[in-house]
Amino acid sequence: MIQSYRAPWLITALLVGMLGVGMSLASVASAQEEPAATAEVIEAPDAGGDAVAEEVAPVEATTEEAVPVEAATAEEAVAEVNFALVNTILLISAVLVILMQAGFALVEVGLNSSKNTVNILAKNLLDFGLGVILFFGVGYGLMYPGADYAGGYFGFDSTRLFAIPEWSEGSYLHPQIDFLFQAAFAATAATIVSGAVAGRLKFGAYLVYTAVLTAFVYPISGFWKWGGGFLAEMGFWDFAGSGIVHMVGGFAGLAGAIVLGPRIGRYTSDGKSVPIPGHNVTFTTLGVFLLLIGWYGFNPGSQFGAPTAALGYADIAAYGLIATNTTLAACAGAVIALLAAWAMFGKPDLTMALNGMLGGLVGITANCDCVNNIESIVIGAVAGVLVLAAVIILDKLKIDDPVGAFPVHGVCGAWGLIGCAAFGGKPWDAQLIGTLAYAAWAFGTMFILFNALKAVGFLRVSSEEETMGLDVSEHGMHAYPSDAIAGGAIH
Repeated sequence: MIQSYRAPWLITALLVGMLGVGMSLASVASAQEEPAATAEVIEAPDAGGDAVAEEVAPVEATTEEAVPVEAATAEEAVAEVNFALVNTILLISAVLVILMQAGFALVEVGLNSSKNTVNILAKNLLDFGLGVILFFGVGYGLMYPGADYAGGYFGFDSTRLFAIPEWSEGSYLHPQIDFLFQAAFAATAATIVSGAVAGRLKFGAYLVYTAVLTAFVYPISGFWKWGGGFLAEMGFWDFAGSGIVHMVGGFAGLAGAIVLGPRIGRYTSDGKSVPIPGHNVTFTTLGVFLLLIGWYGFNPGSQFGAPTAALGYADIAAYGLIATNTTLAACAGAVIALLAAWAMFGKPDLTMALNGMLGGLVGITANCDCVNNIESIVIGAVAGVLVLAAVIILDKLKIDDPVGAFPVHGVCGAWGLIGCAAFGGKPWDAQLIGTLAYAAWAFGTMFILFNALKAVGFLRVSSEEETMGLDVSEHGMHAYPSDAIAGGAIH
């Protein structure tokens, strides 16, 4: 009780004391700042343009000679802020696109047999690792050969051979970050094929394919539009890569699936379809959500892929529209694919809904900047139906695509390009020519490559190796210890 009465008086005394000390310190500080103020030097130009120092007030202490500092203009400050914003956003977007590699890996692993898990993960790791190096060495120069090749079909900038150009003052985009963003897209195009050829392709053959696609096929397709080639001159539109990235990967995967033939046991001798279920739908679902997150780097990030002027309200507004359109199309694709499969097969198929979401994402990628919210829902919904239809057609044709890579990326990629004309007001002739060009280029080059590998006996593993699983036959290990305990042998 005594402490409770004394405490207020003690606190009051302390506050009064602190106030007194503070006032004393303030007066001292004021006295210390005064001489500095009187020692201020004002510089004014004389007739010759040199600065002349005028002493405002005499000072007792000796001061160092003032050094004039050139202040940045408001325009320079704005340019610096814009440079920082553009490159920061683009760097984050590149990281999000790289995250899609993890999404693709999980989707593919989940939809395939557990005995091929290590092989699938190795392919997804190496198509990124090898793909980025080869795109750095050769592909970047093919994709952006310079103004001398404007309107052309092929070109090469030798200064980009295993080199990234120096940054030039005045450019809003730093070449190092631009390369990283572009390389992430190249790796995405390469990894799409992994799912279409899963379970029977030799690992070495996959590395050969990856090298050809990332160093040659994808960069040339990118040059046709993004590098200023003939499609760009025609007015063709592909904002973030429905055709350049996804169609190229999807049609390359179709070529691989056709040349390889179906997995053992996928069809009976009389042609009846026998589904081979994946081993982990949890992985697949998680992978699709990772891809959805990565797509926010893929589509919205492309808004800042080639800035030519200071950022403004329009850029941020477009950024928001693109992100929202991307989300709406993805959701519409998932819902419609699920409902369509439910109506057709009597059960709500989760894997079909997941591929419907991916189809909606692919379909909106080309046109996300030039359609409104309602149109994006329509585009995603149509993509969901197309995925289901394409899966059924491939099955009827006995083309084995374990993860639906061609229905999602090839078919919906083409739909995305058509959507630019149907909803985005882009020229029909340019969109149709571009769609046919990417389909023919990707399928034709990869069909030749896969057949060449087949001719030399370097394409498909033996039936014994396929039955054993590519984890053991190609990599000498199991993804899950339980597989080894159950009797699997490592050779």
